[in-house]
Amino acid sequence: MQIRDLPYPDPGVPDARSGPRFLLWLGRNQLGGQLRSLAWGLLHFCGVAGLPLGVGQAVQAVVDRSGSRLALAGTLIVVCGVAITVGDTMLHRTAVTNWITAAARVQQLLAGKAAELGSALTRRVAAGEVVAVSTGDVEKIGWFVEAVSRFAAAAVTVVLVCVGLVLYEPELGLVVAIGVPALALAVLPLLPRATRRADIQREKAGKATELAADTVAGLRVLRGIGGEELFLDRYRQASQEVRRAAVRSARMWSLISAIQVLMPGLLLITVIWYGAGLARDGRIGIGELVTAFSAVTLLMYPLRHFEEIAMAYSFSRPSAKRAARVLALRRTTEPSDVEYGRPSGDLYDPATGVVAPAGRFTAVVCGDPDAAGLLAERLGGHPAADAEAAASVLLGGVPLDELALETARAAVLVQDKDPVLLSGTLRALLDVPSSGTVSAEDALAAAQCGDVLDALASASLDADGDPMRTRITERGRSLSGGQRQRLALARSLVTDPEVLVLDEPTSAVDSHTEARISEGVKGLRAGRTTVVFTSSPLLLDHADRVVFVHDGKVAAVGVHRELLEGTAGYRAVVTRETEEEQLIGITAIDELDALEEIEESA
Repeated sequence: MQIRDLPYPDPGVPDARSGPRFLLWLGRNQLGGQLRSLAWGLLHFCGVAGLPLGVGQAVQAVVDRSGSRLALAGTLIVVCGVAITVGDTMLHRTAVTNWITAAARVQQLLAGKAAELGSALTRRVAAGEVVAVSTGDVEKIGWFVEAVSRFAAAAVTVVLVCVGLVLYEPELGLVVAIGVPALALAVLPLLPRATRRADIQREKAGKATELAADTVAGLRVLRGIGGEELFLDRYRQASQEVRRAAVRSARMWSLISAIQVLMPGLLLITVIWYGAGLARDGRIGIGELVTAFSAVTLLMYPLRHFEEIAMAYSFSRPSAKRAARVLALRRTTEPSDVEYGRPSGDLYDPATGVVAPAGRFTAVVCGDPDAAGLLAERLGGHPAADAEAAASVLLGGVPLDELALETARAAVLVQDKDPVLLSGTLRALLDVPSSGTVSAEDALAAAQCGDVLDALASASLDADGDPMRTRITERGRSLSGGQRQRLALARSLVTDPEVLVLDEPTSAVDSHTEARISEGVKGLRAGRTTVVFTSSPLLLDHADRVVFVHDGKVAAVGVHRELLEGTAGYRAVVTRETEEEQLIGITAIDELDALEEIEESA
């Protein structure tokens, strides 16, 4: 896989059982890139390792006054220089390719998981953690994946140099062969502690990111209730904890780096001292001493990759663990092997008893807004992860959980309480997969977006007054809550699904606009199944059928006015009556009944 070929046609099925298994899976899926990087790395490092031999041969040729050997040594140095240049260039190219393609694979997997789970993802994993995984964690995972091949090339080179020195000059070679592994293993006792400190730092940084994301998302509400400074203080405390953890981690890594400098220095001193004694005694030549000294000096370069791989693993392991935790999430049930067409008919939830007849406008009233949101998601085939095993929601007798994800999403669309508007033009916002039956103009009209279009047209400087060309900022922050809600409703209407589930679609608009939206949505969705979760009398009055859900079960079914008169619990939710007011109303009714009986008996 090359960068120009991204994205992957199929990123594969990850091994998300643990962080290390996920890293191993990534490495296996990039075996071709890893082998190319390893080959170029070996060329580069072998070129570096060959320089000492050329330099030593050149020095010895000068001492022996041999022109032919000096020319041969010069040729060897030139060849090593070419190998270093070509190898380093291509190693960098393949390493960056491995990094980017690994990161892209992880990002595709995360995007696919978000599309698969929908809004249920943020109910099962904190939004801040998802942000942390898809940004900083992706880079750390890619870093480790590409560092593996460079480390492997460096390790092979170190072994070859040690073996070569033993064969070239056994006495000095043994010193180097014993000393180099000691250098590589000297920091091993410190790595577990460094890894733990890095894990703590990553964990605290993840929590700080989650807190920041939650604070920014709720900033408008926090300002309204005066809680902005409280949450900012919490973030300051969290960021200071991250800073302290980072300092403690950096101290450990600086100690490891200091050891990596100290130990090679001691080895060089040992080689020079011992080699000088051998040369003084005439047991080795000057060229051989220069070769051994140069080899030990240049070995410090590949040995640095031992420290890098340890650091890369310690930083990527918690990142891979978080990514694996997100990628391990699954739908509560898997699609069936049975081939279904796009189903149609009544929408029925066996768990609650809610039935939305085909082609009708059904309103659902729940006393608990959170329960309403969960039920709306369940009707769309997104059951909660911690919900008890229950029968799947049926559409025309077909279980939604057994449908392929694409088919289920095309059949039932759920718009939650806080729909997101992506940045871009209004035309791009409404350019969504649809049946083609409902035009953008009709959807905007039904959602009563006339004033929104006027505001966008007047606010646009480069769209020539065309609201459809006006850019909408990220999450529609430049719009009011009611404007965002109506544009999101228009987008849902454009898709024209078989079943449209709306969760409080008019909670941020005034009563006059709400009444017109009720009429517009009912008219536009005529012949289609529409389910609206609401407690607004204006919407309920336009519904063909109202279902009252209490304690997770259907408590009453009828039209709005009948339920308002005959069901006390429904009346309490819709009219916001308190228990005291309900008792007063019941007492007044009892007194009127008593008076009527007295009058009749008289």
